[in-house]
Amino acid sequence: MNKTLAVTILLIGFLTLSGLLSANLLGQTPAAVKIALLGQPMPDFTLPAYQGGEIKLSELKGRNVMLIFPRGYAAPDRWCTICDYKYLELVELENRQKIRKKHNLEIIFVFPYAKEVVKKWLDDLPGQIDKIKNWKYPENYQALDEKGRQSVERYRHLFPKDLVLKPGEVPTPFPILIDSERQVSTGLALFTTNWNGSQVEQNIPAVYLIDAQGILRFKYVGQNTVDRPEYDYLLKMIEFIKTGKLK
Repeated sequence: MNKTLAVTILLIGFLTLSGLLSANLLGQTPAAVKIALLGQPMPDFTLPAYQGGEIKLSELKGRNVMLIFPRGYAAPDRWCTICDYKYLELVELENRQKIRKKHNLEIIFVFPYAKEVVKKWLDDLPGQIDKIKNWKYPENYQALDEKGRQSVERYRHLFPKDLVLKPGEVPTPFPILIDSERQVSTGLALFTTNWNGSQVEQNIPAVYLIDAQGILRFKYVGQNTVDRPEYDYLLKMIEFIKTGKLK
């Protein structure tokens, strides 16, 4: 082999390897997924699960998928209480009705944070439920003025169920995916640092329903933090996706 050609080949190989190593060392962010369009295949992605292992969305074909993006933080060091309530409401619904088996459904939550932040979120859930209870049933209810009682009634409307979670109890029946590099949240145009009057790293709360063939059939992106679809409505949509009929 020509000596000059050999040196050139070695140099190209070295530069290629160096580039790959540099990308790994610098922790370059993977390319974000594309915007999801109704009636089109849901963009595929793979993310690590909090419970361990990874989940590749396309490998769930054959099952319907409810993909949920909670808001996460609502302000610095303050979680979105409505997101926490909605999560535990769905846990309670699964415990009572086994909705995943009933609807051939996988339910997945996606957070735009590192694993340790998600752990803190889970650890804080009992305190969040206690906070809701205190809002709904304040000890000084009789002493409240009209405005105070209206606030209590608003909380009772926002959080109609009296959910119970013991300290140390961390329910994780659904895969919780770690989107720490925000490749999914950013690609779907959900991740933001300024929304609903709050400047913090958060997702716009959203729900995507994907059929058993991997086609996006429904999506709901919140316009306000209290703007959330009820689970009864979402499950009716799942049944419509499966059968073409509304019950």
